[in-house]
Amino acid sequence: MTATLAPAAPLVRPAPFLPGYRFEFVKLLAQWRIRVVLAACLAVPGCFVALISGQSALPTDTVFGRWMHTTGWAGSLVVLAFACSWGLPLLTSLIAGDVFAVEDRLGTWRHLLVAVRSPRRIFLTKASVSLTVVVLMLGCLCTSSVVGGLAGAGGGPLVGLDGHLLSGGDAARTVLLAWLCVLAPTLAFAGVGLLGSVVLGRSPMGLLVPALLALAMNLVLLLPVPLAVRLALPSSAFVAWRGLFTQPVQTGPLLIGIAVSLLWAVLTTGLAYLLFLHRDFTDLAYDGAGRRALAIAAGGLTALTALTVLVVAVATPASGSGIDKHKLETSLATSFAHLYRMQTQQLHRPAVTEGELHTSAACDRGGPQVPDSGPGNDWRCVVSWRLPGSTAVGSAIYQLDVAAEGRYVADGDGPREVNGNFVVRTPSGDAPNPLWQFDGYLDLLHTI
Repeated sequence: MTATLAPAAPLVRPAPFLPGYRFEFVKLLAQWRIRVVLAACLAVPGCFVALISGQSALPTDTVFGRWMHTTGWAGSLVVLAFACSWGLPLLTSLIAGDVFAVEDRLGTWRHLLVAVRSPRRIFLTKASVSLTVVVLMLGCLCTSSVVGGLAGAGGGPLVGLDGHLLSGGDAARTVLLAWLCVLAPTLAFAGVGLLGSVVLGRSPMGLLVPALLALAMNLVLLLPVPLAVRLALPSSAFVAWRGLFTQPVQTGPLLIGIAVSLLWAVLTTGLAYLLFLHRDFTDLAYDGAGRRALAIAAGGLTALTALTVLVVAVATPASGSGIDKHKLETSLATSFAHLYRMQTQQLHRPAVTEGELHTSAACDRGGPQVPDSGPGNDWRCVVSWRLPGSTAVGSAIYQLDVAAEGRYVADGDGPREVNGNFVVRTPSGDAPNPLWQFDGYLDLLHTI
């Protein structure tokens, strides 16, 4: 007698990706707070830029804020600077930080597993949808700020962070590229949000992980930490886009920031995926993945930070703070020459080029007892130049406030007819004096 084998049970296939993606997308947008935030991203930046562009008081403490009267592209960059500081980390907290935790609060994991039949497919669809909505909100912020800026101030030329003038077309391309560059660090914080949502379960702390991490990194970036540490954090890419507005473009810090951010995005998402597959979906009282998962997540982020610091320190010429006397003198002289030419055109004086001015600068920080390097608000510089055909040498004094990120604000301190007043009297009336106060940006990686 021969034995017969029972037929094998048919394999249960997971639900297709696209229907699952569509279901998760609709479910996420069905939340009222997501719809409110999406509408705010689409309306608030444009209204803010259009309103401020017509006011007498401008946000001059924000990079490009002093040019919002003259071109709408400056308004979009003001919104971008604010979004990089707080807006984008908060958006990733709201979306990616809650995409898994919401199922824990509602107790719907068993229903979802029955419908999808694959934890892997569940993670893939939820992570994809959360990243899609984050990118959508970033696009809304960009579109709204650009439209509001163009409506409020037009698409005129934009003054770069070294004083050179970008035409309307060049400004448009560079502004859009700057918005595109911050996508990488946004995805990095979204990956951190996914990790926090998986590890902390229904706890509200999962929502705060990307925002708290961004706050901690911003505090680190404000300190005079070694340059290798600064460049190894994904938050550095939220600042490095400013190098697009110098000539030549400062690509080094920007490319490093994007590479570090993408590494963070991949590894944090991968770690969240591994922890998600090892969780117990049958426990109705599940309230987070426990100490072991918390230790793995914290250890993974610490190891990732240490690895990126080591790689940046070895692979780049990063040393010290990246701020020294020679860089400031070169940058200030270049900016002054560009802006002096702009002032000359305002006053309808004979045309002059930057090369004909022979501009130079001499800077000192805090007197002879203080090293001439590092950030601080005690930098004092004297700019000298000579007009063509003249033997007399002009000079102007500036007080500089240099931030650890490389941005500095040069405040004119005389003479009055050059940089001592915030307006200049032109044949057509008073106009803002470009030499009175302006922003600059140092390439921290560049060595002189």
